Amino acid sequence: MRKLALALAASVFALSGAASASAGEIAVIVKTVNSTFWQNVQKGADAAIGKQKAHTMTFQGPAAESAIADQVNMVENAVNRKVDAILLAPSDPDALVPAVKKAWEARIPVVIIDSMLSKDAEKYYQAFLATDNKAAGELAAKALIAKVGTEGKIAVMSYVAGAGSEIGRVGGFTDYIKKNSKLQIVGPFYSQSQMATALNQTTDVLAANSDLKGIFGANEPTAIGMGRAIKQAGKAGKLVAIGFDGNQDLQEFVKDGTLEATIVQGSYQMGEKGVDTLLKLLNKEKVEKVIDTGVVVVTKSNIDKPEAKNVLY
Repeated sequence: MRKLALALAASVFALSGAASASAGEIAVIVKTVNSTFWQNVQKGADAAIGKQKAHTMTFQGPAAESAIADQVNMVENAVNRKVDAILLAPSDPDALVPAVKKAWEARIPVVIIDSMLSKDAEKYYQAFLATDNKAAGELAAKALIAKVGTEGKIAVMSYVAGAGSEIGRVGGFTDYIKKNSKLQIVGPFYSQSQMATALNQTTDVLAANSDLKGIFGANEPTAIGMGRAIKQAGKAGKLVAIGFDGNQDLQEFVKDGTLEATIVQGSYQMGEKGVDTLLKLLNKEKVEKVIDTGVVVVTKSNIDKPEAKNVLY
């Protein structure tokens, strides 16, 4: 009986091992897990992975967007454990290239979301899904000019210098301002995507520039810190502030007039379409190299309408 029991236990173990091995892992690696923006990306990815049973999903990211070496290690570890595919939001356009190249050499498909890798890395990944950050930055600039006019002083509160999304977004904003107005730009200041840093930087900018007419906060933690600083300084409604992304804090700032508008990306769509794209690749289906996940300018007038509700989180 003991031999029979051991044999049965061994067969059960073997079957469970085979079952777990057959469900290949898709590794989703984002810039940080400590942001509702990336948590909303996870919700979209969860929805996509839940539609099928051939693959499982893991979700991870560093404690902060500036912890680039940690993210590199996460990608390398995913390659080493031979995952089926990787969905990656790279924190740096250059630092992540060697790790993505390792995935390519191991024949692991990679889809990039949110921020582009450097141009010479295009052959190492199969698709890029993101907001058109240059166009989004231009939308923010248009919204600001519409309220402050074309002369005066504005400030730019940015996040991580050199990140692909930052180059496009802040570059699109400042280029549009320079080409279409005589507005003087103060900054950009880099918060490293830390809300407390953005709050302190904005407090200093407001104190040093009493004649400031407008201000742009270029991502979620930066815009939250910016909004809180504006309220603490008693400047809410007294200068035009444009935010970026759409979590609960930023929605409240739009509703109470601290922000004139916030430019909201399809973060859920990045996760859902990103995993869907990987599943297509694993099924040997063709996919587009570049997929635009869209933006919506959310203001007090449309915040309760479907176009805004579909992207807010």
